[in-house]
Amino acid sequence: MNLGKQWSQPGGVGPQQILSLGLECSQRPRPSGYARQMKTRPGEVLIDCLDSIEDTKGNNGDRAIGYNCILNITTRTANSKLRGQTEALYILTKCNTTRFEFIFTNLVPGSPRLFTSVIAVHRAYETSKMYRDFKLRSAVIQNKQLRLLPQEHVYDKINGVWNLSSDQGNLGTFFITNVRIVWHANMNDSFNVSIPYLQIRSIKIRDSKFGLALVIESSQQSGGYVLGFKIDPVEKLQESVKEINSLHKVYSASPIFGVNYEMEEKPQPLEALTVEQIQDDVEIDSDDHTDAFVAYFADGNKQQDREPVFSEELGLAIEKLKDGVTLQGLWEVMS
Repeated sequence: MNLGKQWSQPGGVGPQQILSLGLECSQRPRPSGYARQMKTRPGEVLIDCLDSIEDTKGNNGDRAIGYNCILNITTRTANSKLRGQTEALYILTKCNTTRFEFIFTNLVPGSPRLFTSVIAVHRAYETSKMYRDFKLRSAVIQNKQLRLLPQEHVYDKINGVWNLSSDQGNLGTFFITNVRIVWHANMNDSFNVSIPYLQIRSIKIRDSKFGLALVIESSQQSGGYVLGFKIDPVEKLQESVKEINSLHKVYSASPIFGVNYEMEEKPQPLEALTVEQIQDDVEIDSDDHTDAFVAYFADGNKQQDREPVFSEELGLAIEKLKDGVTLQGLWEVMS
């Protein structure tokens, strides 16, 4: 299975796109179209890939679970088909109004990677929602300056921009970055809006009772808001719309989801661990004493011990040597 992302806008950037963690089941043949389904989308990064993962609750087939659909992740004891009673990863999800529960078991005994990888990346996803979620009245402004996110850069700051959400309008400051659009009121920093490019459905110039205005429509998943901003002069309005559309296009090609996670001890591939066999530099001594050694210890025709004889050289009784073998030759083998 691949624990990846669910796409709500085919062919484009959708609000449920996320960084992915691959959980690979290598127990069965790959289905048709497997390579296409497992291919990472723009902005998606493969963090970890685990073999021998059992889908304890479900049937054969591939699973793709977007982090935005996950309600809860826990570890509990489960009855594995292959390992019996063992600790498993429980993932509770929700798609539209239907809830699903998945149970995954690592078939490698004693390996905690299934739990640590999934839980840690999900935590990183949950703490980086500012990159992806439409936010109203959030803590995005500090001392009249935008609080930048990691990897975020400001491309333009426009003063004197009116928010047309009320009949009178509110005067404020407009920020254009590579991740989102932010506006805040000059009189009250907490009256603000943060619109990630991930949640933008359309960017247009429309006529209003205040004149030509920038109109941004957000996705249905973020509430389907329609926001109007008055930017003067008209030339600056047109320039800003062109810049926003260009940044939105760049973001769609290479989204920044804000989920940064690196494996502390990522296992090395087999190729990196394979060591080339080196031939030992050994010299074979072909002296005659080797034959004496073989003759003494590999006597294939010997049925019983030979009769003992007294050795004047050693001063004790020894087994009678075979013909052609001397004590001096045996001592040379030992030395």
